[in-house]
Amino acid sequence: MKIAFSKYQGTGNDFVILDNRDGIYSNLTKEQVAFICDRHFGIGADGLMMLQLKEGYDFEMIYFNADGGESSMCGNGGRCLVAFAKKLGVIKDKAHFIATDGPHEATIDERDHVELKMKDVSAIEKYNDHSVLDTGSPHYIKWVQNTQEINVFQEGRSIRYNEKFGGAGINVNFVSVQPHTIDVRTYERGVENETLSCGTGVTASAIAAFADATEPQHITVKTPGGTLSVKFKKTGPTRFEDVWLCGPATFVFNGSMNL
Repeated sequence: MKIAFSKYQGTGNDFVILDNRDGIYSNLTKEQVAFICDRHFGIGADGLMMLQLKEGYDFEMIYFNADGGESSMCGNGGRCLVAFAKKLGVIKDKAHFIATDGPHEATIDERDHVELKMKDVSAIEKYNDHSVLDTGSPHYIKWVQNTQEINVFQEGRSIRYNEKFGGAGINVNFVSVQPHTIDVRTYERGVENETLSCGTGVTASAIAAFADATEPQHITVKTPGGTLSVKFKKTGPTRFEDVWLCGPATFVFNGSMNL
């Protein structure tokens, strides 16, 4: 089987994207997806996405982790898929699509700067040294003084596989906070390693870091792969709405491969 693909990255979070509007890739196996994402034997990516047709929407987003398993929402992936949809001519400067966590809106400008509306957050668990919340994917936010001093693989893995989170596990973010700015490094389940950036992770980190703020927030987020920003409004004690993840979505290359 021959596949045609595009490669995109959002602040270093990279994806293989397939145009599946005709359904030709719908039967890819978990093993094939994992092979495609393998950085030594395949194309190499943090995940694989398919753009599909869906009645009532511009398109549907199907997302797979690098291990081949279908996954929960990916924020940077969603932004890259919007850029891909624009390149295909599916959309112009606005998108209305559906993903595993529900409908999303997005805008994209001539520089491929994408602003993606994320799901509302209705709950947050706060502890002395960490917070837990879901922004389309579940995230553990660990407060640290300096993200550069953390062994993200070792410490992230130990939390991800903690028995508290069961077989599904959790994504782990190490976050240091400054006024209106945070530094974030993330261990992603499914990739099972640190990624250069994680969209749902930086969204969760920004909300958790400024959860007590009463005014609308616009937070700069620094990751190893680049800078993003997160906007949100607090509308209740643990409720956050009008949540937007903003940043670049960059085309890398097109290609084809035989499976």
